[in-house]
Amino acid sequence: MSIKSIRMNNSVIITENLTRELKNQIASLAPDFVFLLADTNTVQLCLSQLDNYPVIEIPAGDSNKSLKTIALVWQFLSTHQATRHSLLLNVGGGMVTDLGGFAAATFKRGIRFINIPTTLLGAVDAAVGGKTGINFNGLKNEIGVIRASEAVILYPPFFRTLDHDNLMSGWAEMMKHALLSSSSSWEEILAFSWNNIDYNQLGKLVKNSIAIKEAIVEQDPTEQNIRKSLNLGHTFGHAFESFSYMTQRPLLHGYAVAFGLLCELYLSHKKVNFPDVVLLQVIREIKQHYGTFLITAADYPILFEYMTHDKKNDASGINFTLLKNIGEVQVNQHATEKEIFETLDFFRTLFL
Repeated sequence: MSIKSIRMNNSVIITENLTRELKNQIASLAPDFVFLLADTNTVQLCLSQLDNYPVIEIPAGDSNKSLKTIALVWQFLSTHQATRHSLLLNVGGGMVTDLGGFAAATFKRGIRFINIPTTLLGAVDAAVGGKTGINFNGLKNEIGVIRASEAVILYPPFFRTLDHDNLMSGWAEMMKHALLSSSSSWEEILAFSWNNIDYNQLGKLVKNSIAIKEAIVEQDPTEQNIRKSLNLGHTFGHAFESFSYMTQRPLLHGYAVAFGLLCELYLSHKKVNFPDVVLLQVIREIKQHYGTFLITAADYPILFEYMTHDKKNDASGINFTLLKNIGEVQVNQHATEKEIFETLDFFRTLFL
């Protein structure tokens, strides 16, 4: 069954007709100028699906999610006489929607923007929920604000442009959402076949994944309590991601999250009795689809240092989201250096 235009709430739309939906959104907002932000990959693969708007083209890759790049966006908007009544279309993966959202939120103290994610990761993670930002000083998303887009428009045919690695990068966040939600959601994830991809079924799973995230964000937009559940896998994951760039072995964000899930579900098993049968399912899924990321015991202090700079931390120390069981979230959990090193021992031995 093909996906028609589905309105999940007032702002998230899945559509088969991107041009028509975007025209409708722009007409309702009535901006004075419309600008389109895209990276070099998106310009090549996806812009033929869109009308001709002034394009701000930025280099692809998370290493370019930086002050230098966002200054280029601000400069383009300023040079082309954008006003507070202008509109920015962020077309691309999570890097583009994160950076573009931050650029829009800060230019002239805030202009409106629409996110059009072109990657699976962007669709289920970065484009939804209002978090924007850039990397700074070697740390992920260190600078940013929470600012909701006017709309998120999902166009599933974009997913067909993705290679296996980028599909799996988004899949990691979908696994996380399923684990936060219910056993039935998790069973649907386990049942999906990557041998012969059913893109209609994938679209349904994306819809469900976004709905899980939206339900959490609506309860807690500014991350005071339950929204912290979405950080599952991300304390270790962000450390792995930063470490991967430092050691010139760059990981896609979703791969870092997948490896972070292994660590934080092991920590959940040790601290709040997360069931070992589910942990073993997660281990099997991640080892099958995500390959290896080799570390040594000598790397532990560096990874620990990255975790101490995580923006989720509080006065009590390094902050984790853990699971007691599927759908049973424990936020504001802490672990000692000894417990974190023990978890890294577990992770390292998985890939020996």
